[in-house]
Amino acid sequence: MKIELDVERCIGAGMCALTASDLFDQDEDEGTVVLLAQPATPAQERAARQAADRCPSGTIRVVDDHARQESAAT
Repeated sequence: MKIELDVERCIGAGMCALTASDLFDQDEDEGTVVLLAQPATPAQERAARQAADRCPSGTIRVVDDHARQESAAT
């Protein structure tokens, strides 16, 4: 799995950092999302999915490995 961000959409709600603080933070100046790390464990993958679901602006996108492979093949 991989996390992709569309920072231009971010409204700085902070749900990502509250949900998965080891993966997300907020920029001190802009308040927008900052990706700290890609998920490395099943628990982090669950937290990343929860953060994406809770993001009110749809800034966070979780891309599964099989979806990335399919899009690369086309």
